[in-house]
Amino acid sequence: MKKKISLLGSTGSIGTQTLDVVRSLGLQVCALAARSHIALLEQQIREFHPQVAAIYEEAAAHELQQRIQDTNTKVLVGMDGLCEAACMPEADTVVNAVVGIVGLQPTLAAVAADKEIALANKETLVAGGALVMDALKQHKGRLLPVDSEHSAIFQCLQGSPRKSLKKILLTASGGPFFGKKRPELETVTPEQALNHPNWNMGAKTTIDSATLMNKGLEVMEAGWLFHVPCSQIQVLIQRESIIHSMVEFADNAIIAQLGTTDMRLPIQYALTYPDRVAGPVQELDLAKVGQLTFYNPDPATFTCFAACMEAMQRGGAAPAAVNGANEEAVRLFLQKKISFLQIGDLVRAAMDNQPNVSHLTLKTILKADKDAREYVRNHI
Repeated sequence: MKKKISLLGSTGSIGTQTLDVVRSLGLQVCALAARSHIALLEQQIREFHPQVAAIYEEAAAHELQQRIQDTNTKVLVGMDGLCEAACMPEADTVVNAVVGIVGLQPTLAAVAADKEIALANKETLVAGGALVMDALKQHKGRLLPVDSEHSAIFQCLQGSPRKSLKKILLTASGGPFFGKKRPELETVTPEQALNHPNWNMGAKTTIDSATLMNKGLEVMEAGWLFHVPCSQIQVLIQRESIIHSMVEFADNAIIAQLGTTDMRLPIQYALTYPDRVAGPVQELDLAKVGQLTFYNPDPATFTCFAACMEAMQRGGAAPAAVNGANEEAVRLFLQKKISFLQIGDLVRAAMDNQPNVSHLTLKTILKADKDAREYVRNHI
């Protein structure tokens, strides 16, 4: 396999696991991109010898340039650099593993360049799903999901006519506070929220899992990826995180995708699709798992999830608003400036403050995101 990849978000959780897969499969890397983690990015540059390396924060670019001046890697800067890395002519696949709304513009750039996109940045479709899907209709590229749940759905649908799909069963771990009620969550600390029972993820995604915001975002992403309304998506808490998602067909048969809690499996499938090859992921021992349990989510307690469901129904710029408000609220929670429960309260308030937008453009999406962040900062 001689596939070449451009990896955006190379120093994050998904990015570093993607490089594990790259090592295992012997793939080539032509571009790396990170926000600001210069030390790790330098290590990656020296190991994988990319043609370009993009650093999002301009203040870090000069230092990176000094660190790698003995290499042949060109340093790119800011959003323009991120988009250039996404459009590398040499890249067969662009892995978008950046966190947040910043992933939208490089995704659009990769689509315009007719790239195959392994998408781990859910905010791309949450905020800009209409733009991305319209762009895909005009170009030759395609999206391959990397999130474990969306990869599972994608795998379950292989070989089945889409018209036979009755319902998507999107699973969730329930996070560290499963079964808790709002009074029990009033004094939650960032350290407690970051203690996920099953998955090893980045800080922002782990907090989103604790609030169930992550699952709300994934419902919106699934709607765009699989062209279904939210009425055809059911969220189930699957505490063991062994079933990564399921699909139910017209005859009421259900097909599930199971695997260990290792993100390298969906990453690898996106990079090798439609083939399956041996890789770094361990075999699943179902006898050791012993049992699989299922529960319904609690939107009254986990109000971020409820806000996402409402935003999906409202449409327009509402999804961009809840996403932007959440990103800002999570940042403030990790800095211990707001409480855990305030995250959901601020997300809903920012959504309610968002005016209706009849025609979505990149400009209106980015404005909704900016306004929602400002709303959160001004109301703490």
